[in-house]
Amino acid sequence: MMLSQHVILSLFLASSRALAGTAVSSVEDYDVLQYIDPLIGSANGGNVFPGASLPYGMAKAGADTNSDSNQGGFAYDGSNVTGFSSMHDSGTGGSPSLGNFPLFPYVQCKDDDVNGCVYPKKSRATPYTPGSVQASPGYFALSLESGVDVEMTAAQHTSLFRFTFPEESKPLILLDLSDLSDSRQDNASISIDKSSGRMTGSGRFLPSFGSGAYTLHFCADFQSSGSLRDSGIFVDARASTDVHDLTISRSINGYPLPGGGFVRHEAPPDGIIQARVGVSFISPEQACSHAEAEIGDFDFASTLQDAIDQWTEKMQPIRVSRNGVKESVLTNFYSGIYRTMINPQNYTGENPLWKSSEPYFDSFYCLWDSFRSQIPFLTIFDPSSVAQMVRSLIDTQRHLGWLPDCRMSLCKGFTQGGSNADNILVDAYVKGLNDGINWDAGYAAVQKDAENEPYDWSNEGRGGLQSWKSLHYIPVEDFDYMGFGTMTRSISRTLEYSYNDFAIALMARGLNKTSDAEKYEKRSESWKNLFKQDQTSFINGKDTGFTGFFQPKYLNQTWGNQDPLECSNIDNSGSICSLQNNAVETFESSIWEYQFFVPHDMAALIPMLGGPASFVKRLDYLHDQNITYIGNEPAFLTVFQYHYAGRPAKSTARVRTYIPDFFSPTPAGLPGNDDSGAMGSFVAMSMMGLFPNPGQSVYLITVPFFESVSIVSPLTGNTATVRVANWSKFNSLNDTGSTGFIQSATLDGQPYTRNWVDHDFFTEGQDLVITLGRNESAWGTGPQDLPPSLSDSTTSRVMGRSFGGVVDELDRPERPLTSRRGNNARHAMHLNHRAKIVSGPYWQKGW
Repeated sequence: MMLSQHVILSLFLASSRALAGTAVSSVEDYDVLQYIDPLIGSANGGNVFPGASLPYGMAKAGADTNSDSNQGGFAYDGSNVTGFSSMHDSGTGGSPSLGNFPLFPYVQCKDDDVNGCVYPKKSRATPYTPGSVQASPGYFALSLESGVDVEMTAAQHTSLFRFTFPEESKPLILLDLSDLSDSRQDNASISIDKSSGRMTGSGRFLPSFGSGAYTLHFCADFQSSGSLRDSGIFVDARASTDVHDLTISRSINGYPLPGGGFVRHEAPPDGIIQARVGVSFISPEQACSHAEAEIGDFDFASTLQDAIDQWTEKMQPIRVSRNGVKESVLTNFYSGIYRTMINPQNYTGENPLWKSSEPYFDSFYCLWDSFRSQIPFLTIFDPSSVAQMVRSLIDTQRHLGWLPDCRMSLCKGFTQGGSNADNILVDAYVKGLNDGINWDAGYAAVQKDAENEPYDWSNEGRGGLQSWKSLHYIPVEDFDYMGFGTMTRSISRTLEYSYNDFAIALMARGLNKTSDAEKYEKRSESWKNLFKQDQTSFINGKDTGFTGFFQPKYLNQTWGNQDPLECSNIDNSGSICSLQNNAVETFESSIWEYQFFVPHDMAALIPMLGGPASFVKRLDYLHDQNITYIGNEPAFLTVFQYHYAGRPAKSTARVRTYIPDFFSPTPAGLPGNDDSGAMGSFVAMSMMGLFPNPGQSVYLITVPFFESVSIVSPLTGNTATVRVANWSKFNSLNDTGSTGFIQSATLDGQPYTRNWVDHDFFTEGQDLVITLGRNESAWGTGPQDLPPSLSDSTTSRVMGRSFGGVVDELDRPERPLTSRRGNNARHAMHLNHRAKIVSGPYWQKGW
């Protein structure tokens, strides 16, 4: 019988009580696991893994379906179940990832003949009962319409499945030498022990978004009150109890030849057969050792309790006030945090590629996504794990030559833009992480990205460095014979390389490498070389009214042309926007969006875009016209960049248009794939009211969704708190927290006008108290209040602005919005239901 929600909740509460003595925040303590829903994002292309896992666990027990969106294994969309496997990634794009060696149960075979069961994956797919799906941290369950109930939990390298069969069954459980994307290569193998039913074997597979191949090994054992009846192997659609060893090729067709093993048991009196599956990248023997050490006694309840305990401990540092907050808001928040710890995965001790005493993390899928808010969030919330990740990245560079931009299944993933591991290392460095990190080696690794071009920069490092150093931009149709990759994305690569170099400069200054710092700071200004002052932009033949956009430039320094709206959310031209050889000069987004990606020097960018007032109008236009797509990471920072123009209230208002309308606590609640927890971190940090500018010690302050947020720094034990002094006056039990805007703030009891805080806020345990009012105020708007920029000076912030009168929260006329994205109608409804407010007193402010 599957565990009831009541039983699971009691286990959560027991864990919460057991950890009651651990340091927690000053906010009311409570069990947060009750507010975690792993099914969020399991439909509508969210691609999350909703199954059972430990924090950063390697084994991930889950159901697999035949959905077109089964990248995370199970898609909650009515598709059929093809198996239950132990390896998964979460929230990824690309091809389905992992899902190796799935199990599949049959109540019995036709005529009690092993050839009466259906073995090929495509043919055996079986519906599940929709109302039977249960998911919570460390646990997943569903019922197949065949009558089999399936539950699962996991340890670090081992999954435990509990199959409950109906009475008078003659159960068969098969293990298939396949994976989710049918990528198995030659010579997979399986051996079944006749006396015990133990299955061991291996298979070689392809990564889902990268180059190379990986070999994975398994060890499956079965426990039941019903005795082992027989066992054997199957090939294609035929099976035999006379053969117990199989080595199978891929075959000559595009689909791998089905093959694997099976066991049959006598009908168990309690109906239960448990399957324990250990996995290893080293050997079948190590897979068996993991299984025996981690779940030696097949104790399902104990294994689940250990998973609950680990999740409870991981979630311990953060608590938010529940006063005047809907349960759905709490679920949205804590589930977002949960998803940040599914990927990356801790494969320490499971790396056959080199010998090292350093940690090894995998499933960085991809750093282009996670550097923006996921890893910065974990730097606050779980710095010890981030330190291990950083050490792993440095160790990878030490042995493979380059920091990865993307990595999965021991393979090199594809590089999407810049060398974004640089940003992650620097983010950790400027925030004071040490814990065994060799920062001299870290600096050597990021500097190599800036100075040396790899042969295959499609998988690591940067391309076009010869042009980068001589021309100070990446040319369209560059001549690059030093290394090889897709000769596209010249604009987005120029912008990202600029930021990568700025990040390196920060580390260089911290290490007293002054000449290096000056060199990389200068290089970080290279983005200016692609700004075309007279470039215009039209929508459906109508001038947007804005002039000055980035444009591609050739080797001879003449301009190319790309429509600033190409590859935007409203581009219906069929543009190629990814890593194809014929793609455009911006990756997965438009020039309209990339015009804001100068996160290190907004003080220089804003005047180039016409000054603060014009900059704000551009940001509004980007969002209001649905040019951006919040389901892709480049959109994240644009929600908050109003801060740099002295309009922090507009960042608060903008967040409220996206959460919960585009991020809701439902299976279809994400606007796109979760990207290994990147979307979850966007939700969590937005709702906290402190959003990072990654790679810098800068967090932009907005109104939180809660009366108070408290975070205990795992490094220092100090508790940082954000509190809304007059919460009850502006909270109306809605889905977006308070309806007000910041009027004033104090930090540790002293008046505070900056619209940002640095990382000391968390490590020193500072107390930020904000007071709200109905309208936008002067708080955080002065030149001294804005976040830092590379070219910070009084001359770089120019222009003046005035505002006043009756407007909506975002200073726009209300109008319907149309686009190809299905959520846009809801977005328009959300904007239009906002009450009009007076934006505040009239004033002129010269900068």
